[in-house]
Order: sequence, then structure tokens, then C-alpha cells
Amino acid sequence: MKAPMDVMKRLELLFEEYEKEVYNKLSSGLIAENTAKTYLLHTGNFIKWCRDEFVPGARNLKK
Repeated sequence: MKAPMDVMKRLELLFEEYEKEVYNKLSSGLIAENTAKTYLLHTGNFIKWCRDEFVPGARNLKK
């Protein structure tokens, strides 16, 4: 884990708030569906990276 457990807990709570806000903007028509997906995908990847569960570009590494 890249971030301490207490930091991760706070990040996950903040991500839940962010996710709600994105869906509210989507449902009110302020952002498009693809935009919402992009926002959540990249933010989710950051959370995974903090948990040490994601490596940017890893699938492009030669095996």
C-alpha cells in the first residue's frame, strides 16, 4: 500500500462524495455520460494506485 490505512479511508470517503457529485451532474445534464465515465475511471485508478493495486502503463510492459 502506497498510502497509510487512515489516509486511504479518507480518500475512499472523498471518492464516494466525488462519485455522487459526478452522477448528480450527469443526471442534471451538465456533463455527458462519457465525461462522467472518464472522470470516475481516472479517479478510481488513482485510488487503486494509492492502494498499490494499479500501475500506470503496466499492460504495455513487455513480459
